[in-house]
Amino acid sequence: MNIREIREQIEFLDSIPAIPPVVKKLLKFVDSPTLSMHEVSDIIAKDQALTAKLLKVVNSPIYGFPGRISSVSQALILLGLNVVKGLLLSVSVVEIMEETMVGLWEHSLATAIAAKALASKKGQGEPEEVMISALLHDIGKVALKVRFPGPYKSALLMSENEGFFIRESEERVFSVGHAEAGSWLSRKWNFPISLIEPIAYHHRPTLARSAPLQTAIVHISDILVRARGIGFAGERFVPAVHQKTWETLAFSGQDIKEVLRVVDETIEEIEGGIVA
Repeated sequence: MNIREIREQIEFLDSIPAIPPVVKKLLKFVDSPTLSMHEVSDIIAKDQALTAKLLKVVNSPIYGFPGRISSVSQALILLGLNVVKGLLLSVSVVEIMEETMVGLWEHSLATAIAAKALASKKGQGEPEEVMISALLHDIGKVALKVRFPGPYKSALLMSENEGFFIRESEERVFSVGHAEAGSWLSRKWNFPISLIEPIAYHHRPTLARSAPLQTAIVHISDILVRARGIGFAGERFVPAVHQKTWETLAFSGQDIKEVLRVVDETIEEIEGGIVA
């Protein structure tokens, strides 16, 4: 199967049953200029189970609004449409993430917490958007696993048995890695470039042109969480931080200690997950 055929299969991920119809509808129509925030709220609210999951997430310790958000419309006002759209997608694919590899959701969640903390330290204007891109940075792994379960299992075994990073194993099996697969999917889902680039380039942050800071933050957050040993991203060893990216962001040792403390405390408070 060539890369074009793989891409065509990846871009149809929204057809899998795990993604609720309301999320599919939003991914398709949410950028319509005629769709109001009120209409978006009404669409989401019609799915009671999804609404409950969304409210559970936004009232968790991650966002700093514990027990204060009681409706979808309030979440939209406080967090913005892009963040809520990403959250809806995230809570929809949690189970698939865990089926892809045990520990992937925990890794993604901890990366998101770290990214938000680092973005706040850099004065990033939309730390919640950076958080969502971090939460979804490995969505390409889910896409490859769902569409090609047998070959993806081979990639995981190759990584485990031969000591490759998972992205290297993916490229040997598919000729593309999860970052590229995730970029195809996020573009298909009409995500803004500020979310697409961190997903596409979290292993090669210097390639980002429109969202270099967000991408750099997700890159470092991913590696910090791997080094901390939270969750599982496909291999047991830790990749190196891109040197130029590290120098550009110029985080101090104290910054990193504080961020890791936030991650540890938040994960402990969440007690293993935000979605039942």
